[in-house]
Amino acid sequence: MKIDDVFNILHNSLESQKNGKKISLKEMSLSLGISMRTYQDWKLGRAKPQAASVVMKMLGKLDDDEVIRTVRKINRLEDH
Repeated sequence: MKIDDVFNILHNSLESQKNGKKISLKEMSLSLGISMRTYQDWKLGRAKPQAASVVMKMLGKLDDDEVIRTVRKINRLEDH
C-alpha cells in the first residue's frame, strides 16, 4: 500500500466519523499543525513522509485492542 492511500483512507474515515461531512484540506492541515500544501502533497503522493509508513507498519504488528490503547496513549501525549 502506498502512503498516499493511507492518508486518503484516514481522511475518509474521519469524514465518515462525522456522518459524511467533508473535511477540507485546510481544516485537516490546521488540526494536524502542518501546512495545507504539505498535507495536500501527502494525500496526492507527491511527498512521502518516511515516518508515516514506519508508524503504520508498527501499528500493523499490534492486535486491534493494543492499537486502540497505543493511539489513545499517543493522543494523550499530544494534549500536554
